[in-house]
Amino acid sequence: MKTIVVAFAILAAGVMVACSSPPPPSTPPAEQPQRKVPESITGSSAFFKCYVSARLWATDAQPYRLESEPTNDSKGRDGKAGEWRAYFASPAQHTTRPYTWALGDVSHSVEDAYSPTNSSTQIFNVQYLKTDADKAFAIAQEHGGEKLLQQEPNTPVLYVLEWDRQINKLLWHVIYGTDRETAKLRVAVDATSGEFWKVEK
Repeated sequence: MKTIVVAFAILAAGVMVACSSPPPPSTPPAEQPQRKVPESITGSSAFFKCYVSARLWATDAQPYRLESEPTNDSKGRDGKAGEWRAYFASPAQHTTRPYTWALGDVSHSVEDAYSPTNSSTQIFNVQYLKTDADKAFAIAQEHGGEKLLQQEPNTPVLYVLEWDRQINKLLWHVIYGTDRETAKLRVAVDATSGEFWKVEK
């Protein structure tokens, strides 16, 4: 009987020690990937980021178009946008490839066929790009944009950079509206000299 009492006491002491021991450390929860903060930059800044990537794809890559993409976080003010798409052609490979800058990263889409006789893919030398989209926006504001935005402040502003083969100039097209066709105002600015060219609409 005495032996049973001693055994029971030892067992009870073991249970008390087990109950008083601290719980094992909990596993920390897995960190959730942080959403990148939307960033807006000017057209030239986005263009040259894409240009670096395009030259890794094809050493002879030349641009033929740059355009801003509308986003919920950016209205296109001051020549800045949260997303830009640059189009490049490789005459040697007879292909084109678009590159997109968004959220601080550059990505590319699939290649397509390239024809140097196609007027919509008229390549240009990057040295002609000396005026950024913020300057083009300021000029467009002086030619009807400021008044329009005062009346309709929610109007988005888009930007298209391309070579005009008829006048042999690289132009910024500052577009007040959701697209080129239904725009409330379109102003063309010489992307080399930075001078006002014309009101297109």
